[in-house]
Amino acid sequence: MTGPVVVGLDGSPASVTAAWWAAREAVDRRRPLVLLHSWTTQPLDVPIAQEARSKQRYGREVLERASAELLHRHGDLALTTELVSVPATHALLERGENASMLVLGSRGHGSVASFLLGSISLHVLGLTSCPTVAVRAGDPVVEAGWDHPAAADRNEVVVGLQEPGPAADPLLEFAFTSAATRGTRLQAVRALPLTSLANRREGDLEAEERVRLAETLAPWREKFPDVPVTKHVATGPATQVLLTASTRGCLTVVGRRRHPSQLTWKLGPVAHAALHHVPSPVAVVPHD
Repeated sequence: MTGPVVVGLDGSPASVTAAWWAAREAVDRRRPLVLLHSWTTQPLDVPIAQEARSKQRYGREVLERASAELLHRHGDLALTTELVSVPATHALLERGENASMLVLGSRGHGSVASFLLGSISLHVLGLTSCPTVAVRAGDPVVEAGWDHPAAADRNEVVVGLQEPGPAADPLLEFAFTSAATRGTRLQAVRALPLTSLANRREGDLEAEERVRLAETLAPWREKFPDVPVTKHVATGPATQVLLTASTRGCLTVVGRRRHPSQLTWKLGPVAHAALHHVPSPVAVVPHD
């Protein structure tokens, strides 16, 4: 993950909050930041004429305003802007092939935002080849900075693991890197379905899963020795277990299976639940 941090910026409050988060992430990871605006894909509530020239002028103003503010906040930020004519989905998916991450805005609880329709961001989240982070508009920690009082209660990176093993490596790489960058601890979460208890004691099964989880975490703990790690294994619905564990998260990381075709996409129920209900930014990481 050595490419730039790319944020989709449409001028909406949600996308501006996402740009603030992305800028801080780019500085901390020592990556360049790219602000991307598609002038053919703009919010429905933008009060501008429909002529192409007006849309392009609006796009340039959005990029210039955001650039000035971000460079004022982060003097050492390496920042470029892109005003593109292709649809936002296509532009973001293309940039995602070489980006370290994509960042999108979310309108708030209950709705994943996009540049025009919710399905656009959902398509990007479901198809991109790099980690994609959704950031909520109005997040006080993002908007006010890490000195905000609420930041003290969000002091860990939470990663949900559907199955310990090699498939978890992309999620753990992103989660451990994020925790190391922030200087926070990492909480690895594993939910066991109730059906797994057939002829087994709940305590025995959870103990076995903690051992498996520890084995999966071991090489990453060796690679990131300064990151404190806690393990949370619980029996119950995966969405409920993850949402409960994410209450103190500054970032929640979930996985998504890669798809062989760009014509189909799918986000699992856990990713959907996290995007709709977790108050902190949520990273969706593709894996095999």
